[in-house]
Amino acid sequence: MNAQAEQLIEKLKALPPERRAEVEDFVDFLQSREGERQLVQAAAKASEPALSAVWNNDQDAAYDRL
Repeated sequence: MNAQAEQLIEKLKALPPERRAEVEDFVDFLQSREGERQLVQAAAKASEPALSAVWNNDQDAAYDRL
């Protein structure tokens, strides 16, 4: 474990139990947002081939130059 993680653990130990519960809720929230972000990125990547014909064509080239 690195020094930063150890410092964080020590800070958590110093908090009262109800505050630790708040921190845990916040960490869970951050983890869920990270999972959502990864899902959105995966969906965007998966849709690239389907949208390629829409994005890469002569008619759209005028917008690319803007």
